[in-house]
Amino acid sequence: MIATNTILDFFLETRHTTETICKPLEIEDYVVQPIVDVSPPKWHLGHSTWFFEEFILKSFKDNYECFNDSYGFVFNSYYESFGKRVVRTNRGNLSRPTVNDIYKYRHYITKQMELLLQDNDSEELIELVEIGIHHEKQHQELLITDIKYILGNNPLLPKYNDTFTEHTAENHNREWLSVNEGLYNIGHNSKDFCYDNELGRHQVFINAFQISNTLVTNGEFMEFMEADGYKNALLWHAEAWDWLSTENISAPQYWHFDNNIWLHYTLQGLKEIDPNAPLTHISYYEAFAFAQFKDLRLPTEFEWEVSQHLFNWGQRWEWTESAYLPYPNYKKADGALGEYNGKFMVSQKVLRGSSVATSSKHTRPTYRNFFHPNLRWQYTGLRLAK
Repeated sequence: MIATNTILDFFLETRHTTETICKPLEIEDYVVQPIVDVSPPKWHLGHSTWFFEEFILKSFKDNYECFNDSYGFVFNSYYESFGKRVVRTNRGNLSRPTVNDIYKYRHYITKQMELLLQDNDSEELIELVEIGIHHEKQHQELLITDIKYILGNNPLLPKYNDTFTEHTAENHNREWLSVNEGLYNIGHNSKDFCYDNELGRHQVFINAFQISNTLVTNGEFMEFMEADGYKNALLWHAEAWDWLSTENISAPQYWHFDNNIWLHYTLQGLKEIDPNAPLTHISYYEAFAFAQFKDLRLPTEFEWEVSQHLFNWGQRWEWTESAYLPYPNYKKADGALGEYNGKFMVSQKVLRGSSVATSSKHTRPTYRNFFHPNLRWQYTGLRLAK
């Protein structure tokens, strides 16, 4: 458990960081929702605030006065136990509450939380606040990737700022790192924060394997494209092949071919692609097909976890070959918090590591991210295994 004064500092730091991410935005940027998977920035600001109000202030603060009774309907994401909510596809229709109103809401809740934490140090409260902080950190990453999608699908391809660095080459050659056959312990095993889907530490038998010390680069993926990898049905799952045809996919997201040069949209605007930088914004489908093209494979999430200390990670969320499933003896939390992870354990793939957009103090080797296999607006890449 984190001491009260420390958790308060951590809370205030997190709240400040979220608003800092939004500073480069124009007011018109806050409400745009190009696709269902991308939420407007103003919604992220409100939802991460509602979480503290709904899960903490209403239960722990005496005589708490709700900022606005209708905000639960507006900013609830997927918690069925809290009742009706705005349909996800309609978040971009919320011209009201205004951005100014939402910032007032944020500052009200932040102040109420500050008063609460100065006067209450119960273990249950601190644990819930810690969950709320890390929940907001997840939304900080989503804010960055959603802002990129919003701006990257604007015909003018405007820049977000001049400082956010997305693509840094790994300055070492590929080596194959060997891991011996054996029984390995998997799962979180410390008193530091983790999500419930990381718990249930257990043993897994792993066959001997090798894993790359580097991520797949843009240049390597260009070779796949030049060899008509997107047109070779033998490399793709059947479902993926249908996806390619339906969505007319022929390159990673944000790539543009102009004047015989491959460019990609970045948060600093449209840039020429560095072939030595790690590939990103690909789906699991593309990661699998590329591995097939190389006569290699993706690591399982267990192989990744037992070998991650051998290589540097953190630039890209790395697709694995593992389905998102519960660990042995997994138990969802009681009440609404039980909806946080467990109900999504179907039809999704696990990603490991973190990305250039992941917030500070929010990474660990046991973190299990998960997305549907067709999604690619996050900073997703791949590491090969054999």
